[in-house]
Amino acid sequence: MAVTLRPAQPSDEPALGRMGAALAQLHHDFDKQRFMLPDDVEAGYRWWLGREARKADAVVIVAEMDGEVVGYAYGRVEPVDWNALLDRSGGFHDLWVDAKARKAGVGAQLAEELMRRLTALGVPRVVLHTAAKNEAAQRMFARLGWRPTMVEMTREATKP
Repeated sequence: MAVTLRPAQPSDEPALGRMGAALAQLHHDFDKQRFMLPDDVEAGYRWWLGREARKADAVVIVAEMDGEVVGYAYGRVEPVDWNALLDRSGGFHDLWVDAKARKAGVGAQLAEELMRRLTALGVPRVVLHTAAKNEAAQRMFARLGWRPTMVEMTREATKP
């Protein structure tokens, strides 16, 4: 099936909310202590991604198959971050593809398009994070040329 990639529009916000909530749920399922799952996460993502799509330094793109939105990618230009020792860069924050569209290359197409659009905004590199348990995503990103650079570790606070 043919995939069309395009910038997100206000009419896509319900789909973006649904998919963002699914992404949040997936991460929460990986590690309930590390990844928050706010009440009404779908409304939150609908608001957040709709707002980000209107910003000049952010990119929200959707993938359509047969007129239906089946995936999205979100990233934005990030400033210099002394804490992370990271120069100005593109932050690749979200990638989601609905189950019915997986294994068709939609995720790779979204990732490459997001990379192109962030590069066009003048960033020298794009940095992303994947959940440690999301090995399929890690393999895809490695095939597309991303390399591991950091390992996040989490420890819960203990009460004195």
